[in-house]
Amino acid sequence: MKILDLKARKILDSRSSWTLEIWAKDKKNNSAIVSIPAGKSVGKFEAFVLNPDLALKKIKFIYEKIKNKDFKNQNEFDTFLIQLDGTKNKKNLGGNTILGLSLIFSRLMAKELNLELWQYFRKLAGVSLNQKNKLRLFMNFINGGLHSYSNLAFQEYLVIPKTLKLQEAIEIGKNFYKELGLYLRKIKPNQALGIGDEGGYVLNFKNNEEPFLIMQKLAKNLNLENKIDFGLDSACNSISGWSASKLKNFYLKLYKKFNLAFLEDPFTENDFVNFSKIKSILKNTYIIGDDLTVTNPERIELAYKNQSINGLIIKPNQVGSVSETIEAVKLALKFKWFIVVSHRSGETNDDWIADLAYAIGDGFKLGAPQKGERIAKFNRLLQIQNKS
Repeated sequence: MKILDLKARKILDSRSSWTLEIWAKDKKNNSAIVSIPAGKSVGKFEAFVLNPDLALKKIKFIYEKIKNKDFKNQNEFDTFLIQLDGTKNKKNLGGNTILGLSLIFSRLMAKELNLELWQYFRKLAGVSLNQKNKLRLFMNFINGGLHSYSNLAFQEYLVIPKTLKLQEAIEIGKNFYKELGLYLRKIKPNQALGIGDEGGYVLNFKNNEEPFLIMQKLAKNLNLENKIDFGLDSACNSISGWSASKLKNFYLKLYKKFNLAFLEDPFTENDFVNFSKIKSILKNTYIIGDDLTVTNPERIELAYKNQSINGLIIKPNQVGSVSETIEAVKLALKFKWFIVVSHRSGETNDDWIADLAYAIGDGFKLGAPQKGERIAKFNRLLQIQNKS
């Protein structure tokens, strides 16, 4: 495939920060457009994010290098960009720049092959196009940590419908989210109910356990106890004043009281040992690496060697290209880990991450059914399901 025209500009993401939008056209006159999200809780091993103004200049430079080249496949295109960058963490061209171009190539190639984007991602990963949906939705209903201004140390209190039927999962989540808002206003009338980066509610709580107590009680009132699981993204890099021992005891308490099904980044990004210990204790919980692994094959291999996790977060902008993301996915499949594809807290209305989640994920973290940039992902899932 040959890219014949390429343009880029700055747009605002969901936090009113500048990010990149890229448009391109190929030799068959197909066109595509993508925009790139950004995280706030960022691991130090993630690909470098280039200032958008500088990224625009780099894209002009890159276009001069690729406009006369005919690339055979995704890996050839991505490898060219990575070698052109020439640094380990993409500090020259920027992980955001390379990912935007990599995704443009994906969208154009999918059109050339007459495939939906999710089908194209499945082909890259070696997953059957006919594989039945296995996706569970992970919805962030109460925001803490860096995603809010509350007193909660932990970043995401997740509600996870147990059904694999996407419309049913969305219905459960939508209704529970609305009822939770009404309930929080009722029991905490002296606080203004805020909305965090990912659409979850923001309030001050008595302690870090109270959000689960409230949601557990509401689930019982709504007869949903057997239809949802709870999960926690600790984002432990952002937590101060908690020893590993204190964290472990807190997680054990949550597991016993709320049957915690999902625990992401329970310790800091280099603490492979304590990840492994909590995994051996919470045998029925997915212990998930995010800042620990940053969608990076080298870090993933290290986590496997240390037996630190049994599940993996996939965020393409952590590693900076589609090909490297797919390599990370293939490793997770090889290790038989639970794969959770995730949006970022600074999102755009682009919905390509929903295609990736449907293609290769066991789970999809997509925030609350609130705010346009999150709703776009819910609606894309419904669109994919209706076409499948």
